[in-house]
Amino acid sequence: MVGCEWDDETNEVNGYTQYGYDGDDFISFDLKTETWIAPKQQGVITKHKWDNDKADMSYTKNYLTQECVEWVKKYVNYGRSSLMRKDLPSVSLLQKTASSPVTCHATGFYPNRADLFWTKDGEELHEDVDKGERLPNHDGSFQMSVDLKVSSIAPEDWKRYHCVFQLSGVNDIKTKLDKTKILTNRGNPLSMIIPIVVAAVVLAVIAVVGFVVYKKKKDKRPPSPVDNREVQEEMIPKA
Repeated sequence: MVGCEWDDETNEVNGYTQYGYDGDDFISFDLKTETWIAPKQQGVITKHKWDNDKADMSYTKNYLTQECVEWVKKYVNYGRSSLMRKDLPSVSLLQKTASSPVTCHATGFYPNRADLFWTKDGEELHEDVDKGERLPNHDGSFQMSVDLKVSSIAPEDWKRYHCVFQLSGVNDIKTKLDKTKILTNRGNPLSMIIPIVVAAVVLAVIAVVGFVVYKKKKDKRPPSPVDNREVQEEMIPKA
């Protein structure tokens, strides 16, 4: 296994070359001391042989600190738009009923190496919280949620609680626990208006269908007999 690491902030580089045999570590290169390390007795002979090969030692060091790092920088630059992409989420507070937990829901963030949690007076809470999993969205972004049990929280203490979204490299997004900011179906006028509108539309459709059926039946019905005597006389052939 061969690889290298590059810190784009400190410009520090590091590399490793490791060999294994039969599922165990066999020998590895120590970049700092420029020597080979054999964790098992079976690799000691190889260590002494490779330590004496100065040309190969110089090549290994140059590859790990120069050539490999240059490839890493190129790949980072090629994929910068995706590797460096950071999308902030929209954060909402949700609650089903007055006694239900308040859910802090964050969606649309990228990458998925983010965290979402509740705090009280700035300290992260670990009790009375239920953290959900990070889930993918259809557009490649992510979403997650965390619940907070509020049944035992006094109304005057709500302002001490915040939902915090953390993503490396950006400022934390803090959302205060505020009843006026919670989205819920409780007391929503639309919950009453929508069923009424739907019922009215259904009745209107039934009325239209009934009228059409009635009209078709009426058109197929045979004409009623003529009761007017004068009309009957006109219809009877004269001798």
